[in-house]
Amino acid sequence: MVTVDPAPQYRIDHTIPPVERVKKTPLHATVASVSERIRQRSRPGRQAYLARIEAAASVSRPHRTDLACSNLAHSMAACSPAHKRLMSGSTGVDIAIVTSYNDVLSAHQPFETYPARIRGVVAQAGGIAQVAGGVPAMCDGVTQGRPGMELSLLSRDVIAMSTAIALSHDVFDGVLLLGICDKIAPGMLAGALSFGQLPTMFVPSGPMTSGIGNEEKSHIRERFAAGQIGRAELLEAESRAYHAPGTCTFYGTANSNQMVLEIMGLHLPGSTFINPDTPLRDALTEAAARRIVEISAAGSQVPLGRLVDERAIVNGLVGLLATGGSTNLTMHLVLVAAAAGITITWDDFAELSAVVPLLARVYPNGPADINRFQAAGGLGFVVGQLLDAGLLHNDVLTVAGTGLDAYRFEPGLDDDALVWRPAPTQSLDEDVLRPVARPFTPEGGLKILDGNLGRAVMKVSSVSDEHRVVQAPARVFSDQAQVQEAFSAGELDHDVVVVCRFQGPHAVGMPELHKLTPLLGILQGRGHRVALVTDGRMSGASGRIPIAMHVCPEAARDGAIATVRDGDVIRVDSIAGTLDVVSDPAFDRRPAVQAPADLAGVTGTGRELFAALRRAVGSAEAGASIFPAPAVAD
Repeated sequence: MVTVDPAPQYRIDHTIPPVERVKKTPLHATVASVSERIRQRSRPGRQAYLARIEAAASVSRPHRTDLACSNLAHSMAACSPAHKRLMSGSTGVDIAIVTSYNDVLSAHQPFETYPARIRGVVAQAGGIAQVAGGVPAMCDGVTQGRPGMELSLLSRDVIAMSTAIALSHDVFDGVLLLGICDKIAPGMLAGALSFGQLPTMFVPSGPMTSGIGNEEKSHIRERFAAGQIGRAELLEAESRAYHAPGTCTFYGTANSNQMVLEIMGLHLPGSTFINPDTPLRDALTEAAARRIVEISAAGSQVPLGRLVDERAIVNGLVGLLATGGSTNLTMHLVLVAAAAGITITWDDFAELSAVVPLLARVYPNGPADINRFQAAGGLGFVVGQLLDAGLLHNDVLTVAGTGLDAYRFEPGLDDDALVWRPAPTQSLDEDVLRPVARPFTPEGGLKILDGNLGRAVMKVSSVSDEHRVVQAPARVFSDQAQVQEAFSAGELDHDVVVVCRFQGPHAVGMPELHKLTPLLGILQGRGHRVALVTDGRMSGASGRIPIAMHVCPEAARDGAIATVRDGDVIRVDSIAGTLDVVSDPAFDRRPAVQAPADLAGVTGTGRELFAALRRAVGSAEAGASIFPAPAVAD
């Protein structure tokens, strides 16, 4: 029998900062125009979505009061007598916990103890919390370069469906989502948006404490790739880098997800980058449990589907660009927006990137890790700077109420009480974090490339100026193992654009190709002009190599990348935003080469189970999803 868990350890006087409205800055003209274009484009899909969740909300609340007695009895059979009384009535609040806990992911291991803590707080607030279900959560760091990586991106849509299954019992008044990493958080959010009538929050676990420095880690990897050290030395260094519970400390997809969720108003203010297993982390988890009860009670709802609107999506895009976040979000945010009936495109990213300054340098964009970013002022500083520059919508709904001003605050502990203080208004370390008046660069961290090779994404925030344009002969490969073999044989020791194709979502599920980063880094370090062009992924850890990734159309769908030959001269120009074969005027008329024969029957490590998803998946620009896109206005 499920029993009431112990009372919370920390006093929670306020679950959100006591905010006074700050003087409103007019919205930047480009942010306003992009937002309006998205709103107009999305009107049919958004109206249909809102009608659907409003119909779900219009029936009696809570839904469980409409259940037949047998159905209701099943849902509370394992509950205590006190909880059964709450669930049987119409006043008790039932909170669903959807968890991605497992022991393999360092970021998700802390979630093991969250349900007990949450149940205690919710019970004290007069409600009940139940683990409604779990979602799969795999680690790209474990599967890098291995067959399991081909399940990674497709697992996001499985996670969305798993979240929907967890909530399908339809007995809940609010939702807490325990998920962080690469595909997990976007998948959970997309799934929860199918129940957008419910108030919903994410509860983070925070980054691990700092280990080995990122520059040292990168240097050791390159020494291993060059054969200068052995596996034992490499493993010792990697174990000092990834050494404790929490997210990896570089600014890859996991921490980019967390930043986006907070700036969209789905975390408690300032709660994102607090380390696990600390008193403040525990107090914030308890505050999140109290807050979901507050916003789930009758008359005080903050429905998820209303919170995630066009303005919140644009805020997420701006935050991503201003901090130099992961390129994976160019797909994940497209999916999340679509789940709310909103259509965004890579052109929206590009137009915003032209006016959003880069305020942060966190590895791989610089040597600092996410803990140093937090110490320098963190998201509270970033949000304040962007609001004051008119680059964020302030008039949005968040789990902290109306307006983003609450996210200018950061949490702390005063004895055993959770308190809120204004975040720094000046950077405490301008090597890591800068104001809008003195950014690292005047434009954001991402660039969209377009040319006769198709459309692609490049993370330019980590690429130095002298490598922003590369023109060199192509060497063409069908997987990263072939690239590694050519490197080991000395065949790439010259100016080269490496083309690694048939790595897209339709071909093999779009794995990340991080095994190539040290190799290309070595070649670049030798003074060669080097770039990578691929229909695969590289994510937020792409490093200092210019990489045109997510190329669309992909090779397996007869994209132009499937027609490239060894020796073609390719120009990768992230300043002009172009991606072209420049050596053959007749390039556009070439036939595509056939996909490697072994792509037709991919098996092993569960890949055969994902064949239907690979057949159905859309392009990277459309979110690389199996779900249909919302309707778009003409």
